[in-house]
Amino acid sequence: MNHSGKVDQDDVVRARNVLLASGQRTPREEVDAYRVLSQVSPAAYLPRLARALQNLSYDTGAGKWHSSALALCEEAVAAARAIDPAEPARPDVLYRALDSCQLQLYMAGRRAEGLAMRAEMLAIGRAQAELSGDPVAKGLHKWATGLSEEGRYAEAADAMTELVTAILPDGPADGALAWSLLEWIAALHNAGRPSEALTAFETLVNMEAAEAANDRGPMACHLYSLIGYAQMLDTQGRSRQAALARQGALALLTELADTGERKSWSGYQASFWAVLLTISSAESDRPAPDEPRPPSGAAPVQWSPDAKRRHFDSLQALREEVDALAARAAEDPDQHLAELVRLHRVLTVRSTVYWENRTHLFAERVRSLFDDGVALAGRLSRHDPAEGRRTLARILIDRSTFHAAAREFGPALDDFRQALNCLGPVGSPSGRREFR
Repeated sequence: MNHSGKVDQDDVVRARNVLLASGQRTPREEVDAYRVLSQVSPAAYLPRLARALQNLSYDTGAGKWHSSALALCEEAVAAARAIDPAEPARPDVLYRALDSCQLQLYMAGRRAEGLAMRAEMLAIGRAQAELSGDPVAKGLHKWATGLSEEGRYAEAADAMTELVTAILPDGPADGALAWSLLEWIAALHNAGRPSEALTAFETLVNMEAAEAANDRGPMACHLYSLIGYAQMLDTQGRSRQAALARQGALALLTELADTGERKSWSGYQASFWAVLLTISSAESDRPAPDEPRPPSGAAPVQWSPDAKRRHFDSLQALREEVDALAARAAEDPDQHLAELVRLHRVLTVRSTVYWENRTHLFAERVRSLFDDGVALAGRLSRHDPAEGRRTLARILIDRSTFHAAAREFGPALDDFRQALNCLGPVGSPSGRREFR
């Protein structure tokens, strides 16, 4: 941005009149005025220009992005960069401009540029944290999420470890810690650090247990964390510990079926459940190599727009793939039935996350998928009893947690007990293979 050129004084007068005039000015008029005035008084008007450009990029009245939102956000970044580095407000102005622009870049599918801006945001956040003594660097969470979407799991796990280490001493607080723990668990698991992932999961389980015991959190969230913990223990061959976790879950479900929650909650526990489902299904849900992978363990609101669009736009194609595979499995179950069960579970989890994120009536949108999944797993159990019973147990537990999320605790308990019967007298699998 060039501030050395001559500026028409009539333009300057008009710009000042627009800003001083009584009555409401439009976002476009404000931007045009600041564009002129930032050339004659950059210190005063460049920050205002950056904010005005961001405001113009989204039409609040129409509830949609401006057709030139990306260009406007890129101009906002340029304006913020042009602020004198000695100006104390520059880091905050630049951070906000970068944040708006990275969102638009992800919406446009320009993922590498979006991630580069997140890296720059983190650099600003680290510099500010060093000066202020704040233990949490602003931008760290978005950086970790972006890394996870690109499959850079080791780096994502390191970033989430740094974040959780910083916020863990403050405890559950407003609930933010639980969501960060979910992402930390998933990042460690995806990075191939199973022992650390289990330790992180144990931290979540213990926290949810304490919150539920003191009526500071729902029993359901403690239930879901225990079930997820048991599943991860199973994948690592720790059957005895997994069985103990499931027995704890059984006790919770029995109480919920008898008396319900001890107090009323806002309903976020369904979102908590849906996010845990993404962790347990991460191994089975394998996107195309050239597509971003939504970060398991993170709620959809944290995904990039590009990853969210690609992931959920694939639901219809996935449904058609499941239907085609069902026809082949009917003719040749030896070759196709196990794969059909796996793929149907992928469809079920994706659909669950999609609908739970959109409506509190999500249960009716996905109920048939959970029922069909149990029916398919039952077929596999009859066809291949040794492996099929373990698979049926997993799918029954899925449906049990679905019933719990829909506050149908009686059916949830019935399914869970049936799953434990499939697993054996102590509710532990005899083998160590993970269902995929």
